[in-house]
Amino acid sequence: MSLCLVIDDMHPSLPAYLEPLGVTLHYRPDLTAAEVPAALADHPYDGLVVRSKLRVTRELLAHGPHLRYVCRAGAGVDNIDEAAMVEAGVTLLNAPEGNRDAVGEYAVGLLLALFRHIPRADAEVRAGQWHREANRGEEIGGKIIGLLGYGHMGRAFARRLSAFGCTVLAHDHDPACPPDGYATLVPLAELQARAEVLSLHIPYSAANHHFVNQELLAGFAQPLWLLNTARGEVLDHAALVSRLRTGQVRAAALDVLENEKLATLSPEQQARFDYLRTAANVVLSPHIGGWSYQSYERINAVLARKLGVFLGRKNGE
Repeated sequence: MSLCLVIDDMHPSLPAYLEPLGVTLHYRPDLTAAEVPAALADHPYDGLVVRSKLRVTRELLAHGPHLRYVCRAGAGVDNIDEAAMVEAGVTLLNAPEGNRDAVGEYAVGLLLALFRHIPRADAEVRAGQWHREANRGEEIGGKIIGLLGYGHMGRAFARRLSAFGCTVLAHDHDPACPPDGYATLVPLAELQARAEVLSLHIPYSAANHHFVNQELLAGFAQPLWLLNTARGEVLDHAALVSRLRTGQVRAAALDVLENEKLATLSPEQQARFDYLRTAANVVLSPHIGGWSYQSYERINAVLARKLGVFLGRKNGE
């Protein structure tokens, strides 16, 4: 048997997936992050399910001495100290397979929004303006699309792009990254030499902080359309604004920002955000790439499958 604390809102199917595994759930999405340590100390929880409300740190783990696993209901694990998890002997399970299709579809939508000026055209018609020639757009077919990162999300995007008649190049830091039929794996220098579009699919980590910076963007041979459905912190927003101003980035679609708590922006962040939100060649959305009704439930299914394997292994089955 496993006693598991759930501190974030989850699709209501969660009990149906986990209870057959012998998992008893304490469903407490009402808990604030500050209240979680005391909740862990009050019960012998061996499991914890989180989204992004809470940072799982060494200090937090000390309040849950019985913890054996933490389930991250989503793909990114940048709110979890993985080194501390290893030290504490706690297993991390996440679910990038659960929302990769949602992200792949959404990235196509962002690319079409940029190429065909959809948000701008919609706003103009609503304002009583009818500008056809000014909204003549680009086609995806024939373009060279560059993907930075070729894990679950990058592959899902590439698979959908395969229907458009474009060339997809991908660069991944892992030399053992397996190839597939949807993208050609290339060195970073080749991606920079050939890509017309750059789409970011790398996770956030200390090593990836501002990985896409002024120097990296300057290495691209031609002006770019830029998409970010990964994490805001992998992109240096000062470099992005600078290159949007000069036209070296043609347009950008950002589902994530450097600071998504808009009421807490520093003066520098506020200045960059003010530029982005008023620029006609920038599309913004509130981190919803993986946020579909289907992915909401599918994440539960993925976590249940992985947790079933983990509990079976721990129980000697």
